[in-house]
Amino acid sequence: MIENKVANSGLVQLDLESFYPNPNDFVAFDIKDFLFQGLLLKEKDFRESLKNHDWDQYENCIVAIHCSEEDAIIQKWAYMLIASYLENHCKNYFFGTIQEAIDKQIFENIDQFDSSAYQDAMIVLKGCSDKPISDEAYLKISQKLLPVVKTLMFGEPCSTVPIYKRKKIAK
Repeated sequence: MIENKVANSGLVQLDLESFYPNPNDFVAFDIKDFLFQGLLLKEKDFRESLKNHDWDQYENCIVAIHCSEEDAIIQKWAYMLIASYLENHCKNYFFGTIQEAIDKQIFENIDQFDSSAYQDAMIVLKGCSDKPISDEAYLKISQKLLPVVKTLMFGEPCSTVPIYKRKKIAK
């Protein structure tokens, strides 16, 4: 009889894709569209165009606030004003491109993750992914897991890279 050593090893596989938000929830908000000639923020015009903007379109969305015009002159308070309009109209909002917002949402999902369920577990953090998972996400999940797990590995249960093993304390 063939024994499945992986199945009997007690390893628990954790996939970072489980922290990945639905990309269809994300929408871009380009500040350039609210600037004079796409370059300059004129306060009165900016406020008026934000006031008249259809904010309901962001309901149940995660908004990526960015400016596609690199040379645009945007005062810091403009982002705060945009946030004040978005606050009651969307699930969440971030500064950056949609991919950057997805990454930031992954980080929030990891921060909210209850790692206590993995107390003293032997974890294999899945190595292959169909979705783009940033290096920083691997760092963040490590920060979350290292205080509680017995071992942390990377890869697949049949082929892992050892990362961490809690040292036994001598009695």
